[in-house]
Amino acid sequence: MLYLVYNIWKWRHLIEKMEQTSRLAKDNQSTDKVLAIIEFLSRCKEPMRLIDISNQLHYNTSTTLRFLNSLERNGYVYKDKETLKYQMTYKLCGLASYISNRTGIVEIASLPMKKLSANLGECVCLAVAQDYTVIYVHVADGPGQILRTTQRIGSQAPMHCTGVGKVILSEFPESKIDQMIQLKGLTRYTDNTLVTKEMLVNELQLIRRRGYAYDNEECDFGARCIAFPIRDYSSKIIAALSVTGPPGRITDNFINSNFRTILETVQDISYQLGYHGTSPHK
Repeated sequence: MLYLVYNIWKWRHLIEKMEQTSRLAKDNQSTDKVLAIIEFLSRCKEPMRLIDISNQLHYNTSTTLRFLNSLERNGYVYKDKETLKYQMTYKLCGLASYISNRTGIVEIASLPMKKLSANLGECVCLAVAQDYTVIYVHVADGPGQILRTTQRIGSQAPMHCTGVGKVILSEFPESKIDQMIQLKGLTRYTDNTLVTKEMLVNELQLIRRRGYAYDNEECDFGARCIAFPIRDYSSKIIAALSVTGPPGRITDNFINSNFRTILETVQDISYQLGYHGTSPHK
C-alpha cells in the first residue's frame, strides 16, 4: 500500500514538473513572438493590417491580435481606427534614449577591457574615428609603458597605419577613403607603413573578408596589435578595440592562443550595444 501511495505521489510530482516546464516554454514562446512583432513593425515603412502581420510572421490571426492588443494597451503600438492598420509608436525611442543617456560606449566597454587586459597582460585600447583620424577614448593599461604615451586616452593617431584605424576604414566607401587620403595623406611612419592607395585598398579588402586587422609596426616601431570592430544595433562599426604590445609578446602564437578570448570581449561589447550579427572568424 505504501509503495502504491509513493508511486502515485512520484507520478503526480513528475506530471506537475512537466506542466511547469511546459508553461515556461509557452511563456518563452510568447515573449519571442511579441518581440518578433515589435521588430517586424519597426522595419515596416507603412502601417500594416492584422492579416499581413500574421502572414509575414506565420502566426495565426488570433495569437497576433492578442499580442497586438497588449502592445497597444501599453503604448508601443498604435491602431488607426479607420484603416485598422498597426504601426509602432515612439515609446521604444524614449526607452532607447534613457539607455543611451545613461550608458555610453566607454561605460559599456571599460569593464570587459579591464578584464581582458588583466587576462592577457597587454594593453587594450578603444578608439573612435573623428575627422579622418582615430582618437583613443579608453585604454586598459598593460605592462608596456611605452604605450601610455602613444595611445593614452584622448590622443590621436592616423587611420591608415593603425589596426583600429584600418578596421574603421574597412567600412568606408571608396569616396570617403579618397577624401581621407586627400585630407590626411598616407604619411610613412615606419618601413611597414602602407603609403599608396593601392596598398591600403588591398589591405582593407582583406580586413573585410576576415573581420579584423593587424598593425605590424606600421605606426610605431616596437608596437604590434590586432584590432576588431565594435558594432551597434544598426550593424555599423562605431569603434574599434585593439590588443597592443611589443612584437616579441604579440606574436602569431599569442594571437592564435588568445583569439577566442579577444573575440568574446568584442562580442560582449557589441551585444550590449545591440548588435547580434555574425562575428569575425579565424
